[in-house]
Amino acid sequence: MKVALITVGSLLGVLVIFIMMFAGVNNTIIDRDENVTQAWANVESVLQRRYDLIPNLVNTVKGFADHEKELLTEVTRLRSQWSSAKASGDTAQSVKTAGMLEGALGRLMVVVEKYPDIKSNQNFLALQEELSGTENRISVERRRYNEAVAAYNKYIRKYPGVFLASMKGYERKIPFESAPEASAVPVVEF
Repeated sequence: MKVALITVGSLLGVLVIFIMMFAGVNNTIIDRDENVTQAWANVESVLQRRYDLIPNLVNTVKGFADHEKELLTEVTRLRSQWSSAKASGDTAQSVKTAGMLEGALGRLMVVVEKYPDIKSNQNFLALQEELSGTENRISVERRRYNEAVAAYNKYIRKYPGVFLASMKGYERKIPFESAPEASAVPVVEF
């Protein structure tokens, strides 16, 4: 009788430990998944700030550089695409469009360098400073998002997280990567 109670007690102890481990792994996956979601919301927040600043910057530049319409049109188009991707909830498309917009804004800043009158305009200087600050914030939030994605992806691919992640359908998250044209060095022609 005593042996049976010890055996049952041991099995119950092992079961309790297993349940506690299962709950711990589950809670960690949930925490990391939520961290990724929160980090992406922070990225979207600063991307929204950029989105709100672009019309002011574009209108200021238009006054000085009407012949650069193609670039200004591209910036406006990409801004619209990012807004559509954000509204649809398609994170992958938002990430891609934000990277392309970053490249177009870089080219826009090169255009600005060609026109000294723009640089001396107080409105433009204020907008340029705001946009520069926003780009720095975006960079910081993208880095934080990518760190959260990396921590989540590593956890669901390692033991014991891999078992629970596959059972519950947790999938890898996509890190933010700039579009290839965003990393190209702009060419300044005078």
